[in-house]
Amino acid sequence: LMVWLRRTTHYLFIVVVAVNSTLLTINAGDYIFYTDWAWTSFVVFSISQSTMLVVGAIYYMLFTGVPGTATYYATIMTIYTWVAKGAWFALGYPYDFITVPVWIPSAMLLDLSYWATRRNKHAAILIGGTLVGLSLPLFNMINLLTIRDPLEMAFKYPRPTLPPYMTPIEPQVGKFYNSPVALGAGAGAVLSVPIAALGAKLNTWTYRWMA
Repeated sequence: LMVWLRRTTHYLFIVVVAVNSTLLTINAGDYIFYTDWAWTSFVVFSISQSTMLVVGAIYYMLFTGVPGTATYYATIMTIYTWVAKGAWFALGYPYDFITVPVWIPSAMLLDLSYWATRRNKHAAILIGGTLVGLSLPLFNMINLLTIRDPLEMAFKYPRPTLPPYMTPIEPQVGKFYNSPVALGAGAGAVLSVPIAALGAKLNTWTYRWMA
């Protein structure tokens, strides 16, 4: 019974933190849902999303020691964001008003790096962190290309919570100016590794706290 309770508590803990990290992601800036300022903030978005994902996902993956936990974590974030998307839709906004970020494939690569190296923590940090940073901008750009023009959405349906100074300004450059995918992937790959190491280190602090 105690083993079952401990395991259940672990996974409930993951659910709580995944939901909270989704809220942090949303509140980090309106562009995080990235229909409004998508093309102008894509690099910043990529860095914030890859680091936000990797720190929580690797923490819980190493905490449970089970490959697949990272994907579980990303799935909860995705479901929670779809709930938010549904809430906006219910208020009368169009389906494309909010675009759900693509976290799951990158989390799967993190799980894969941990599983393929026989649960090697350092490989998960180095290889997994790099893969998350490299892949997330690519998956998100593919996702963005499937929706209506984000700038059109921004001007046509302004968010009621946006202060006037955050009103979107149409950029004078093209969508792929300076390749935001390459910039986001490069910066994300570099930054996701130390952030993954931080996520791994959080386990040490957690175990001390539990003791």
